[in-house]
Amino acid sequence: MESSRDLLTELLDQERRLVFDTFDDAVAWDVGVALREAGVAAGLPIAISVRRNGQRLFHAALPGASADNDAWLDRKCAVVDRYGHSSLYVGEQFRSRGGDFDTDARLDTSSFAAHGGAFPVVLRGTGCIGTVAVSGLPQREDHRLVVETLTAYLDATPASRSAPGSSPSSAS
Repeated sequence: MESSRDLLTELLDQERRLVFDTFDDAVAWDVGVALREAGVAAGLPIAISVRRNGQRLFHAALPGASADNDAWLDRKCAVVDRYGHSSLYVGEQFRSRGGDFDTDARLDTSSFAAHGGAFPVVLRGTGCIGTVAVSGLPQREDHRLVVETLTAYLDATPASRSAPGSSPSSAS
């Protein structure tokens, strides 16, 4: 099992690397469809949300997902909106300090959940403008699915391959 410090460093690296040059309705739709296709291909019981500035631009629920997953999406996205980091990062940051988000953040747990699965939509030159989230799997698997899908999407997007400051892995 990796150390808390290593995990936090890895999570921050993901956030620095997975940056959009543009994020409009079409991009949100494409990202959501990519997540849905990945979920369908693997037979995952997930709900998916893609939001920009609080507006839900994409939502899907695959077989096995429930309204509870929608509530988890809302709560995890609220953490990203408040802290500007992935919901997994925020939860791990509290745990690495010996704390517990549910008690130490002093936020309403019916509105906030620092469990993995919600990732910030970071727009180059602007910062966090939204969220991409999955609910239905164990928290690290939710997070991994989002990160893998965003990585594949950004690597396949011509603008991200040629953008100044893009990661070397997206330059191939």
